[in-house]
Amino acid sequence: MSQLLWATPEKLRALLCELVSWDSRTFTEGERQFAHKVHKKLGDLEYFKMHPEYLSFHEADLGRKLVTAFYRNQEVEETVVLISHFDTVQTEEYGDLEPLAFQPEELTKELLNRKSNLPEDARLDLESGKYLFGRGTMDMKMGLALHMALIEKASIEKWPINLILLTVPDEEVNSSGMRRAVTELVKMRDQYGIAYKLFLNSEPSFAQIPGDEKHYIYSGTIGKIMPAALFYGKETHVGEPLKGMTANYISTFLTQRMEWNALFQESDLSETTPLPVSLQQRDLKDAYSTQTPYRASALYNVFLMKRSASEVLDLFEQIAEESAEDCNKAYTELCLKQGIEGVGKVKVLRYEQLLSYAENKLGIERVVQIRDEVITNSNWDEREQSLRIADKLMIECQELAPAIVLLFAPPYYPAVNTSDDPLIMDAVQLVKDVAIEFGVAMEQVHYFNGICDLSYVHYSGDEDGWAAFERNTPVWGDVYSIPFADMHKLQAPVLNVGPFGKDPHQLTERLHIESAFIQTPAMLDRLIKSLMKITVQ
Repeated sequence: MSQLLWATPEKLRALLCELVSWDSRTFTEGERQFAHKVHKKLGDLEYFKMHPEYLSFHEADLGRKLVTAFYRNQEVEETVVLISHFDTVQTEEYGDLEPLAFQPEELTKELLNRKSNLPEDARLDLESGKYLFGRGTMDMKMGLALHMALIEKASIEKWPINLILLTVPDEEVNSSGMRRAVTELVKMRDQYGIAYKLFLNSEPSFAQIPGDEKHYIYSGTIGKIMPAALFYGKETHVGEPLKGMTANYISTFLTQRMEWNALFQESDLSETTPLPVSLQQRDLKDAYSTQTPYRASALYNVFLMKRSASEVLDLFEQIAEESAEDCNKAYTELCLKQGIEGVGKVKVLRYEQLLSYAENKLGIERVVQIRDEVITNSNWDEREQSLRIADKLMIECQELAPAIVLLFAPPYYPAVNTSDDPLIMDAVQLVKDVAIEFGVAMEQVHYFNGICDLSYVHYSGDEDGWAAFERNTPVWGDVYSIPFADMHKLQAPVLNVGPFGKDPHQLTERLHIESAFIQTPAMLDRLIKSLMKITVQ
């Protein structure tokens, strides 16, 4: 039997540190190169030397690739998909320590020389010697390392189950890697005649509240959607303010009603979504001038459990109509006091209504030209492009102003929950039992609160729910899309079992050493073997 490369805590720790050292911040050259490095690393395993056809690249976007490593036992159909992402967020917050952000051993040692600068909880963890610090240690290269060790062990011990290791770029921004992977998983299922039994992610255990020390297992993931608005008023000179209406004035009424609005809050299985907040609000003037800002935009974050995109849009439209009514009432009173006629009442329309109006007025060819001009602007991301398409169309259709145009901006993460699946119920109990053997009390959470790529499998929405998103997302089909139909084909239950850590996306991001290198490997090993119906000695 071949010798296992990553079977001990020490070897697994060395693997993690190597993966972390490969800088893979989202949208960097390092992220593009990471896929090649991990492909080569997996290619060193004897199994993939013998079966190179099962180790593959797949295109994502922007020169980025995702990797699949398929351990295939041809005597069985049942397959577990091991999902991870390899991109990380940026590292500016490390300051002069930034060169060590991807060197966990060195960073942890150096932080001991600066521990007085750390928050007390991080300082205590550092001094305990129980944590390894560094960008990506927790979120989520440890998860990838765990999956690499699993597939190595399965291939050498010839486990009677199929495993697909899937690791993707861009989870931290748009999940373009996972959205592309969905179609590849459907192709692999059909090509090899396999049946998906479980989609297993190993994102870390996230704190539910600040200071939370509990370990969690997740049987679903929270959803996220981003309603957005373009506000279009009437321009004027600042010296004649009453001859126009600023977009900023209009926007304040909607943002006031959207921020922390409990109508968007959902509850399920005794868990509740965070309240909505505004993620961005600004006018669209390119430079300072004494012309009043007559175009503005806002993005709002809404979390989901059960609602579809269509239901969110209906609720968003209701709030926008109420906001417009408040705005028009206040504006009418102002006009009466000032003795002016005013520029008209603010109306609310969905992007699909604006698009239809513009196509009738300008012609489809001109509308396509406007969209193309916007999406080819590399200085704007998908969110900015969404708003700018609506903006350019409104400039050509100013007779609709003053108005609030409602739309969606990427990304969209559908919520997923499989807590009531018998396989998941058994799996959760098994993992809890293993945790108890280590003296760890693990609790079940029904919706992972960190947002993750599990959103793109086990989709249960109907076509009406996603059609509203397609029709009201200006960049749909050009620079952003979601494979809803293929997601429907991936109906195995989902589970997230990952290591304990703290402070993702912060200078003090850190990984619990025993959880990562001893406890979680045992949990995953026992979990996969339980699915194979193997008696664990």
